[in-house]
Amino acid sequence: MISLGELAGQLGVELVGDASCNIAAVATLQTAGPGQISFLANSRYRRYLASTQASAVILRPEDSDACPVNALVSSNPYLTYARAATLLNPQVRQTAAIHLSAVVEPSAEIDPTAAIAANCYIAADACIGPGVQIGPGCAIGQGVSIGADSRLAANVSIADDVQIGQRALIHSGAVIGSDGFGFAPDQGEWFKVPQLGSVIIGDDVEIGANTTIDRGALGNTVIEEGVKLDNQIQVAHNVRIGAHTAIAGATGIAGSTSIGKRCQIGGAVVVVGHLTIADDVHITAMSLVTGSIKVSGLYSSGTPLAGNKQWRKNAVRFGQLDDMARRLRALEKQLKEK
Repeated sequence: MISLGELAGQLGVELVGDASCNIAAVATLQTAGPGQISFLANSRYRRYLASTQASAVILRPEDSDACPVNALVSSNPYLTYARAATLLNPQVRQTAAIHLSAVVEPSAEIDPTAAIAANCYIAADACIGPGVQIGPGCAIGQGVSIGADSRLAANVSIADDVQIGQRALIHSGAVIGSDGFGFAPDQGEWFKVPQLGSVIIGDDVEIGANTTIDRGALGNTVIEEGVKLDNQIQVAHNVRIGAHTAIAGATGIAGSTSIGKRCQIGGAVVVVGHLTIADDVHITAMSLVTGSIKVSGLYSSGTPLAGNKQWRKNAVRFGQLDDMARRLRALEKQLKEK
């Protein structure tokens, strides 16, 4: 629990109201009650402001006059809410220790401030840095390096020689450093291409549950600092993702593609291989990226949902577009010749 005045001070925002009001939790405008703080970041929820039972609301200056309760005034309410929620819900750290059921090879180096939970395996020559927390059932391969204060949830698998920076957060079921999908055709069969590179992950990266990042075939797959990856993303071999890019769930990125810095990629996007995407590119959900993007901006593909009857008509017309275009050009030519 924290007083509203202290909370405002730590967040660096303006307080309008009772500084002594105590706040214990966060909640939505619709469900919040006494002792809870909410936020208004999207104008579509403004209709709930007048009736909220929250003790305080985080909102923009232009909404403060309409707030019936205490307010924290911020130019970015959602970011302020995120920081408030972090202060009110501090991370529970594991006790620095190695669980008796963990298996640690003699040549592995584990900082005395690290925590290794039950049923983990730490392979030879792995290096686990200060304050690292490794959840139950994790497998850490040979020669892996994990930087200070990184945290692995349960059942994360890190393959040999992967390097992970500081303050990384890797959620359950993620697999880092699995073999890339490399096969050479051989008279109708496939010969496996050795995947000899690794994966390099920068500082402050978050990787979602069941996301997979393949090791490089020769060079490395690189995830730069501050990248945020959602759940169930596939990052293929030799991909490079630039700093502070965020990618939503179920996206697939094929091999040897380079994605720039500060990009935002929506859910279920497919990016084919060997492309280059510039910095500050935004791609909307369900898009198919088949060519390089050289200029920053907002990009989309695909068709939006429609009633099945209308969709079937549109699908037929799509197949007729080439013929229609040819006929239109012929008509235009005839008109010009008259």
